[in-house]
Amino acid sequence: MIGMVSGICLMAGTGEAIIDCGGVGYLVQCGSKTLAKLSEGSPARLHIETIVREQSITLFGFASEESRAWFVRLQSVQGVGPKAALAILDILSPGEIMSAAALEDKTAFARASGVGPKLATRIATELSGKAPPMGRGFQAAFTPPVTAAAGERARNEGLSDMRLRNDAVSALENLGIAQSEALRAVAAAFNTFTDNPSLDDLIKVSLKELGSS
Repeated sequence: MIGMVSGICLMAGTGEAIIDCGGVGYLVQCGSKTLAKLSEGSPARLHIETIVREQSITLFGFASEESRAWFVRLQSVQGVGPKAALAILDILSPGEIMSAAALEDKTAFARASGVGPKLATRIATELSGKAPPMGRGFQAAFTPPVTAAAGERARNEGLSDMRLRNDAVSALENLGIAQSEALRAVAAAFNTFTDNPSLDDLIKVSLKELGSS
C-alpha cells in the first residue's frame, strides 16, 4: 500500500497530478487546495490514501497528514464518498472541520460542492463530540511542504490551528471537563479570534464559554 509519494511534479491539472518518483509517474487525485500548492517541474511530497476497488486502485494526495486523516474520517459517515470528502477539504481546513463538527454546524459542511442539507446534517451530527483523527503518527517527520516554494505557508495552514485546538482540549480535559464539552468550548472560543491566539488565551476564553453555557 502506498502511503506517500515524493518526487517531481510533472503535471498538475484539474483534480489530479502526476508525480515522477524515480522514473515512475504516479497519477494522484487531489483537491484544489493541494493542487494549488503544486508547481510543474518542482519537488512535491504528498501524503497518500490508497483506495482499492474491484476494478481500480486510486491514489488520493494531500499536503498534510491531518488532511489525509480527515479525508478518511469524513468517509466514515454514511453517504460521504471520496468526492464529497475532497470537496469538504477544499473549503474547510482540518481545524475548521474540527470546529464545525464540535458545534454541529451543518451549514459549514453544506457549503461543499455535492453536499446537500441532509448529508451536511448527518456529517455534523455523527462527527460531533468525537476527537480528531490521530492519523499515522509520523507527521513531524514529514513536515516539508508539497513544494519548496510553499514553505512556511504549508506548515502553518491547517496544522498550527489543529495543534493549538488539540492542546486546548487536552488542557480542559486535564481539568476534568468531558471531551465532548471541551471540543465544543474550544471550537466556540477559537471562532472569537481573528488570528490564531496563544494557548493561554484560547484556554481562558474556552473556560468562559463553558461558564456561560
